[in-house]
Amino acid sequence: MKEIILKLVNAVTLSSGHPFRGKIPEKSGSGIYAIQMKDVSPEDGVRWDSVIETELSGKKQPYWLMSGDILFVARGSYNYAVLIEEIDKQTICAPHFYILRVTNPSLLPAFLVWQLNQRPLQKYFDSAAEGSLTKSIRRSILEQAEITVPPLETQHKILGLHKAILQEKKLYTELIRNADKLMHTLASDLMAGKTLQTAKTHREAQS
Repeated sequence: MKEIILKLVNAVTLSSGHPFRGKIPEKSGSGIYAIQMKDVSPEDGVRWDSVIETELSGKKQPYWLMSGDILFVARGSYNYAVLIEEIDKQTICAPHFYILRVTNPSLLPAFLVWQLNQRPLQKYFDSAAEGSLTKSIRRSILEQAEITVPPLETQHKILGLHKAILQEKKLYTELIRNADKLMHTLASDLMAGKTLQTAKTHREAQS
């Protein structure tokens, strides 16, 4: 089976986030959760510990999120996608998102997220975005984005490599953070004449 190139609109259903007016109200105990821009990142996906409970007003039927849904950040300096891997509560999202629900059985939602966040489609979004400081992607622009659908085996392989690279990046970030801590400690201890002892302690910890 060869790779297939198609418009995004032919592989997903696309909906908008809930039309809140103004700031999303917080309502503890409501059992209804709202994902906002502050709750997502390209590295971590959805940070559920910061998602608030809210209340819904108006007559619009809520579009409840499901496992496998994709949230696309349509406004901001960086337009990217995150995957909702698992969800066990009634949840909607802010109007700054588009919700993509994959309908093509040959396309893995995680692979689509990966592809939306890579340079070729990011260049497409940058060129088509409206606004300067706060960029905005119109629905039609997202729908007409061209995606490539390789065989499922290839998708799984790419996702496996992507996961391994993310783990390596986290490891390197932690090593750099620890090295920075050591340098700060050495600089502070230098003033107190403890530099040699600090370096010796660090070497012993590494051995």
